[in-house]
Amino acid sequence: MSRTDTPAPHPTEPAEGRLRAFVRVRAGGLPGAFWVLWGGTLVNRLGSMVNPFLSLYLTGIRGVPIGTTGLILATVGVGSVISQPLGGFIADRFGRRVALSGGMLANGATLLTLGHAHSLGVLVPACFVLGITIDFFRPAAQALVADTVPAADRTRAFGLLLWSVNLGFSMAMVLGGYLASHGYQLIFWLDAGACSVFAVLVWLAVPETQPPAGEHSAGGFLTPVRDRAMLAFAGIIVVYATVFQQAFATLPLAMRGEGLSSTAYGTVMAVNGLVVIAAQPLIGHRLGAFDKSRVLATGFGVAAVGTTVMVFASTTLRYGLAVAVWTLGEILVFAMTSSVVADLAPPHLRGRYNGLIGMAWGTGFLLAPVAGTRLLLAGSTTLWLTAACLCLVAAAGQLSLAPVLRRRTAP
Repeated sequence: MSRTDTPAPHPTEPAEGRLRAFVRVRAGGLPGAFWVLWGGTLVNRLGSMVNPFLSLYLTGIRGVPIGTTGLILATVGVGSVISQPLGGFIADRFGRRVALSGGMLANGATLLTLGHAHSLGVLVPACFVLGITIDFFRPAAQALVADTVPAADRTRAFGLLLWSVNLGFSMAMVLGGYLASHGYQLIFWLDAGACSVFAVLVWLAVPETQPPAGEHSAGGFLTPVRDRAMLAFAGIIVVYATVFQQAFATLPLAMRGEGLSSTAYGTVMAVNGLVVIAAQPLIGHRLGAFDKSRVLATGFGVAAVGTTVMVFASTTLRYGLAVAVWTLGEILVFAMTSSVVADLAPPHLRGRYNGLIGMAWGTGFLLAPVAGTRLLLAGSTTLWLTAACLCLVAAAGQLSLAPVLRRRTAP
């Protein structure tokens, strides 16, 4: 049938029209560079199976004790503290594409090294370098979104990126849980391959959005630290990140303590991605209409409920329910965090501002395994109730900071 033919009415056309409108409201009007980044993120997260299973790999395959595993994982956090400020500086100085593609290639090489390491003399430095490379690209990615997406659409765009991350992550967790039960080597190779694909895709298809020469030279490496509002916000994120990282640092160990397998852990963590996939398109485009601090505080509060539910979990189903609850908080926190940073950062410092918030995440990731594994030794109830209290502290801090953020972002 040609396009000029008049088709007979079809009973599904109204539904198809509603579907098109649904997609247009949630995903329409965003630039092509954003969608290349979105697709590359999806591919990368499809292969992201190493980090969630790293504690099981170290204890189960390499025979590292739980306490020592916590310290080794902390080296990933130390690397993360360095990673994003450095990545943000590179993104502002040398371009978004250099930081994105270079970081991904370095991460792939590090993963292969870690997968073939047998001694602590190699495992420890490899984990440290992994911490540097694993999120090196992130400030450049966030800056690229802020560079290319109008302010009114940024919360929606960052929410769609979170959706891409979790779409890939949910599938990676199920596949990773299956592969982990049969050996870990393929996990490292697949993750490294996904990093390489992302690097090539960005280099070939994403235009450079770095501000013009001269403009980006203003401001030093630590300029964002002198922004008190940004520094306070970063402190709040440290608290939340310490709780968030328990999903990878201690949750698999807590589940194993209940007699559950790595496959069960992979299934439970897939719930995280599935909830984001289902819920984010329904609420993500609406978040921009609300006060950012109130949305963030609500997200922290919901995370507190989810970690409290963990106290009563002993089966895969109950752990999955707890993860589903805290994921609703994650949706609110992640979309709004990037949007707040984009509002606060001058265009020529977007990489460095995102680097500072990445440093906050890295600090939380550094604290999480050390504190989490020791709290777990005192009992899972102690661990999860402490995590819930920290989420409430973050919520209170965000509400206290709200008036300052409103003044900074007022038209």
